[in-house]
Amino acid sequence: MDKAKFTVVIPAHNEEKYIGKCLRAVRSAAKYVQGGVEIIVVANRCTDNTEKIARRYCAKVLVNDQKCIAAIRNTGVRAASGEIVVTVDADSLMTKYSLSEINELLESGRYIGGGTNPKFDRMSVGIAFSAAYVALNLLPIMIKNGGYLSGAMFWFRKADFLEIGGFDETLVSLEDMDFAKRLKELGAARGLKYGTLKRSYVTTSSRKFDEFGDWYLIKNRRLTKRIFTGKDREAADEFYYDVR
Repeated sequence: MDKAKFTVVIPAHNEEKYIGKCLRAVRSAAKYVQGGVEIIVVANRCTDNTEKIARRYCAKVLVNDQKCIAAIRNTGVRAASGEIVVTVDADSLMTKYSLSEINELLESGRYIGGGTNPKFDRMSVGIAFSAAYVALNLLPIMIKNGGYLSGAMFWFRKADFLEIGGFDETLVSLEDMDFAKRLKELGAARGLKYGTLKRSYVTTSSRKFDEFGDWYLIKNRRLTKRIFTGKDREAADEFYYDVR
């Protein structure tokens, strides 16, 4: 395809249950922007039909088999032809005006990029308490980083991604928060803001809770805190990379 204005990068590890819905949501959002939307799925250690489904939706499929989400994201973004890049997880759904709102904010000349607020596809008392517990533990990190930085679905210009060196591949978790911090700092140096989409959001699956239980993060607080260091390979493998 000709060079697109947008590239949507989707990391995917055995996502045959979710990837089709994710791609349909991207294609729906693409209808509301001009300039073309390229879709890149970065397949990570897939043993199911993820790649086949992605190609069915005309996505470009790349392979990165590292157990490092930062490296997986970087593989997709570095291959992007679009000026504007959006990263979204394979088990998450952007809303139909997401790309339109991102375009609007970046074209305003007031934003360096930003994130999005997530909503779980189901809620329970356990999930609500777990989310509050995670937020409480992340509070010191957020204060150190200068306040709340939204994530879930990041949006930025590829040139700025390259300038800050992409996602930090020395981190096995919290790479998203680190990226947001550095993007915000770049924006501040230029008099630009790190933004959060207001009208749009992402619906993300509650599958971690389905797999581990709604109260797992609270019952296993030691593991949770190890994940929040960003450097604990054993904890990251247990909760992320070696689950399925």
